[in-house]
Amino acid sequence: MNAITIKNVSKTFTYHKKAEGLRGSVKALFRREKLKKEAVKDISFSLKKGEFVGFVGPNGAGKTTTLKMLSGILYPTLGEISVAGFDPRKRQNEFKKRISIVMGQKSQLWPILPAIETFRLLQKIYEVPEKDYQRRLKELTDLFDVGDILNTQVRKLSLGQRMKCEIIASLLHNPDVLFLDEPTIGLDIIAQKKIREFLKDYNQKSKTTIILTSHNMDDVQNLCERLIVINEGIIGYDGSLAGIIEEYSKDKIIKVQFVQKVAKKDLQLLGNLVSWDGYEAELSIPKELSQEAIGRLISKFPVKDINISSVTLEEIITDIFNGKG
Repeated sequence: MNAITIKNVSKTFTYHKKAEGLRGSVKALFRREKLKKEAVKDISFSLKKGEFVGFVGPNGAGKTTTLKMLSGILYPTLGEISVAGFDPRKRQNEFKKRISIVMGQKSQLWPILPAIETFRLLQKIYEVPEKDYQRRLKELTDLFDVGDILNTQVRKLSLGQRMKCEIIASLLHNPDVLFLDEPTIGLDIIAQKKIREFLKDYNQKSKTTIILTSHNMDDVQNLCERLIVINEGIIGYDGSLAGIIEEYSKDKIIKVQFVQKVAKKDLQLLGNLVSWDGYEAELSIPKELSQEAIGRLISKFPVKDINISSVTLEEIITDIFNGKG
């Protein structure tokens, strides 16, 4: 059985348009213009137990709407959803014990209390036996190395420390499915790295199914083997991370510096000239032609330095967002 199944799901929001100013407000009392926005459009996908999947898209693409439907906060207009064997719309207590959600911009910790107090409250809410609670608390605090801050008021913690405690709070009841919405937003590089290492290790050990939404492609590239790209409510790609790079990264990017000025027209014979100022240039060349082009570049031009790379995942995703993929 799949951990998550979404079948032909759509979500339409209805809202009202109001003209500006007092005149518009008075008019709206008697006649309001009703508008509809289809946030998610007939999407389908499934996740197996233990999968760690990146769910990415630009702002307004339908990511958060989808997560809210998966967690039962919103109801789909059309279609069927199953999470851990439950219909999220029913919001059964047993279902709520099987899922958890971490939102980088929202906190479930009480800011004026130490994190340990919130952990205790969550233990009671989720009815976690004392023995299991103590074991999981020790495992999670050891993995994150935060045992020394649990009795400090949350508002006095750094953003990285608070996010670690947020993740611990979401995992104390040992959920089958975890939704992560921008878990590293605003964190410094070191804190991001520690949280990624923790999540990767935790996923491998616990086999928890995890959906990650993030604008940080480093999160996705370091944690996820599978990627789902959504834009304007439609899924544009669903497959392996390696697959999307292979499918969309057709060119090699060659950045080169020259000892002396080089003519633009000569470089254009090698491939697509992205930029040029005489002494530096960037070329985009199909992978199958890149070796020959690099050989010609080195042998025929006064090369001072050269750097060869592939198109980044961020550039690939951006092209898909813009309808180029």
